Parts: sequence; structure tokens; C-alpha cells
Amino acid sequence: MNIQTGANVGIGGFIITGTAPKHLLLRAIGPSLTQVGVANALADPVMQLHGPAGFATVTNDNWQDDPVQAAAIIATGIAPSNNLESAIDVTLLPGAYTAIVSGKNNTTGVGLIEVYDLSQLVPAKLANISTRAFVGTGSDIVIAGFILGGNNGSDRIIARGIGPSLTASGVTPALANPTLELRDSNGAVVMANNDWQDNAAQAAELSAAGLAPTDPLESAVDASLSPGLYTALLAGLNNGTGIGLVEVYDRGEP
Repeated sequence: MNIQTGANVGIGGFIITGTAPKHLLLRAIGPSLTQVGVANALADPVMQLHGPAGFATVTNDNWQDDPVQAAAIIATGIAPSNNLESAIDVTLLPGAYTAIVSGKNNTTGVGLIEVYDLSQLVPAKLANISTRAFVGTGSDIVIAGFILGGNNGSDRIIARGIGPSLTASGVTPALANPTLELRDSNGAVVMANNDWQDNAAQAAELSAAGLAPTDPLESAVDASLSPGLYTALLAGLNNGTGIGLVEVYDRGEP
């Protein structure tokens, strides 16, 4: 995602449902992206984790700043590869949380917010993940990746691309007309959508799930997916730009 300043920092949201605490690792990646050909990578990410009322905000600049945290992060086997990147090892109660990533000293660039589930066997799950950022063009669109696992069958997901309705929350400039593509690990398009009501059967499924977007120009797809790696690509129709939100809801087995 293209991480800018002010209201245009990168925001990753997630919701934990269930009855047990969940052990997670959050990472904010920037400088190591240059190794995979990403230009203008965020040089020094800073991450804040916000939660429900009463939750004490957790902040991290460089993942090795706290020796206790650094040891826990290394023990997961997925510590960031660059010392300037951020990470937080945390166990959270069910609820809604937000990870905010910015550049140190108001720097900007392309960054990545990641959430890893380290306790998949407990009676709780990541039921929703979302990413809000400035949607540019070309390589600066917003890409949300997710991995489905933990069972041998398919999961039913709904992915949404939100833009114009963000203005009701004071977001400006909101992406006027989002488009959404769902791709598999090979990059093949599984489903694509411009306006969520384009397909009557899909629109009925989205409405029945209670997850239909509130604006007819917003995008959404309902899909049953086998375990694996997927990406949801949020862009603007006709190279439109603005702040957008891509969401993925895990609805469980079909």
C-alpha cells in the first residue's frame, strides 16, 4: 500500500471472534520490499495497535527495540528481515482492532501491514481483515493478501471494495468508483467486480449476508475458496484515485 501522511497513512483493521484469546504477530514491512523489486519502499515504518475501550495502545518503531518482544518475535520464526521494520507479538481478546502504519518523521512510501494467526486451534478466529489506504494507479493500487487454512474444506468469503461511502465518515478524497479483483496464488483472476449489483445472484448473496455495500458504485464478491493464498486488488475505475478500503470477511464453511 502507498503509505502517506496525515489521514493517508496505512490502516489495517481486523476482528477477532470466538470465546478465547488469540495469539498474533503483527508486522509493518518497508525497506525489505526493495529485495522483491518494490520501488519507493517505506524506509522506516512505525506501527501502532489500537483496540476496544480500555485497550492500551501498543507502539513499535524497530522490532528489536524491546529485548523481550524481540525474543518472542524471533521465536515465531517470522521476524522481519530488516531491523528498521516493526513488529508486535501480542495475545488479544475477541474484539475489533486497528493497526496504523506511518513513516518515521513523516516519510512516505510503499509498505505492508501483516497479521499472522499463531493460535489457529483455539476457539477464536480472524473473521475480518481490512486495509484502508490511498489507492493510486499501476503498482500503487491497494493489495490485500490473505491465507485460508485450518481446515480441509472450502471457506466462504466476502471481499468488498469501499470508496464513496467513506465520505460519510469524513474521509477525503474518497475513491469515487472502486473496482475489485480476487486472485489466486498463481495470479489468476478468480472473480472480479465493478459495481456490487452488476450480478443479480451475487447481489442477492451479499444482501442475504448483511454485507452489501451501502453505495451502488462500490464493489463486492461472494466466493467459496479452497485453502491457499489469495489477494484482493482494489483500484479505481478508469485510473481513478483516492482513499479506499478493501475488506475480507471469513464466513466459514459453505
